[in-house]
Amino acid sequence: MRRFAFVVHPLRFDDFARKYRFTRYLPQGLVETGFKAVGPVMVGHATGVKSITGEELEGWLIGLPLTPKILLESPYEWVLKKLEQAGHMAEKMGAEILGLGAFTKIAGDRGVSLAQRLSIPVTTGNSYTTATAVEGTLRGADRMGIDLATAQVTVIGATGAIGEATSYILAPHVKYLRLVARTLEPLQDLAKRLSEQNPDLSITVSQDVSQSVRDSDIVVAVSSAQDAIVEPEDLKPGSVITDVARPRNISSRVSQARPDVLVLDGGVIEVPGEQADMGFDFGFPPKMVEACMAETMILALSGRLENFTIGGHIAVEKVREIDALGQQRSERMAGFRRFERAIDEDEVELIRQRAKKAMEHPRDLVSHRFL
Repeated sequence: MRRFAFVVHPLRFDDFARKYRFTRYLPQGLVETGFKAVGPVMVGHATGVKSITGEELEGWLIGLPLTPKILLESPYEWVLKKLEQAGHMAEKMGAEILGLGAFTKIAGDRGVSLAQRLSIPVTTGNSYTTATAVEGTLRGADRMGIDLATAQVTVIGATGAIGEATSYILAPHVKYLRLVARTLEPLQDLAKRLSEQNPDLSITVSQDVSQSVRDSDIVVAVSSAQDAIVEPEDLKPGSVITDVARPRNISSRVSQARPDVLVLDGGVIEVPGEQADMGFDFGFPPKMVEACMAETMILALSGRLENFTIGGHIAVEKVREIDALGQQRSERMAGFRRFERAIDEDEVELIRQRAKKAMEHPRDLVSHRFL
């Protein structure tokens, strides 16, 4: 039996109320500050995971009651001590590897210092997140009839770890690539490196998210922004948007206001085992987890007990390797999901038809879309 642990935390203030109901009656700032004094807690026990090659797996979900704001704005040494406490809890439970979820993998040096303080390896899960984001994006583009040879493809958060790796993997498949981030110099450096490896690639950079997505046929959103940065009025009819970020980069308003675009949840994975139970409500159907957690599980099942994905850079070779390991263990993408809801081929076709109508009657789109 292999064992893993995974660190989770509330992505939004409302998430506190899922475990601590009294917090819904208190001011947000008071709750966030008060819970800084609370250490890690066990919030779930994953059981019944079994790969097609026979390996069995159990794991523990360890919660840190810290919002993204607290994780990003607090001194990293303080955050690191909290993560270290979670890591030692995992060690005592018998976990062989620790995965970092959501903003715990963004804070500080992305797992490097934590790995040095623990006796078990650490991974952020970003390699498998990248692999499944690209896979889902390309599948979505194919379903929507988008021609990669003419499509404008945009990566939001391109200079982050996942954004950079996503750009490298997408580059050989597309002709027009736009990189978007807050700081210009790293964008220009990334564009130069991509152009050297892909001389036929037409590449541009931008610091303006809204303007960048207006003519984009394909968008991969991986920014670490704490709030939504893409609104319904920004999107092109018929486009495919893969939202990898948590909290989401894509406004929840898109779900209702833009039935003519295909928004995909990045990296939702179905884990193997008929009796698999994650022991925690992620907001997904049973046996479904985020790709970052799935990477931790794949490494444990494969006996790859190593610091697989840490630091601010993701090697493309690691992305391909973890993807292959996932296929060997029968972890796979859980079909298309849109705002945590499964969608089938009929719904995708309906989105295509709405997009076609929107493009044929653009005035109607402007007049009625955002009412």
